[in-house]
Amino acid sequence: MPTRLASVVLPFYNQADHVEPLISKFLTAVSGLPFEVEFILVPNNCSDGTTEICLGLEGRHPRMRVVELAEGGWGRAVRAGIEAAEGDLLCYTNSARTSTEMLVLSLLFASVHPDVVVKANRRVRDSAGRRLGSLLYNLECRMLFDLPQWDINGTPKVFPRSASSLLSLQRNDDLIDLEFVVRCQRDGHRILEVPLLSTERHGGQSTTKLRSAVRLYVGALRMARAREAA
Repeated sequence: MPTRLASVVLPFYNQADHVEPLISKFLTAVSGLPFEVEFILVPNNCSDGTTEICLGLEGRHPRMRVVELAEGGWGRAVRAGIEAAEGDLLCYTNSARTSTEMLVLSLLFASVHPDVVVKANRRVRDSAGRRLGSLLYNLECRMLFDLPQWDINGTPKVFPRSASSLLSLQRNDDLIDLEFVVRCQRDGHRILEVPLLSTERHGGQSTTKLRSAVRLYVGALRMARAREAA
């Protein structure tokens, strides 16, 4: 069946400085697609006016909805957005780093390949430390879960609603991306990786610090142990 509606989930955390111009760019970019697109804005634990801006956008655009969360967490925001989405094609992505070109390209690829999952594969990082940290994390995930993918956390991630197990992800934290890829492997969903060469950031600061990176490394190991024990 051709895609009729694509749902794009955009979590936001204290990003008031760029939410409105970013959404304006996204709306213009997707207007030329051969299907409708709805945006699910998920401000989570925001304290800088992001939520109010999102609610204002919702009031002005019929294909825009807000799911406000009092608690933070990348995974929690992604799950809430997916639950609210109505599209037959679903996407979630990092709202601070996703370019209009990458969003449109990912949605188009997924619409013409309805039997695959599409995800970004970041080929560059904006610092040597991030390159090293990403390499170590992806090597760990490949070894623990026998995964062929190199950029576990790369977004956008786009998948058809028929991939039902991806509608019921469980993680509330940054490990939801690993859970996503592991479920794809377990359930036989082929992944098409689209190379991403840009390090552009729309605004704000990354929340990935040394402490959160350590949580990822330790969390991946615990996930692997839990799977073995199950």
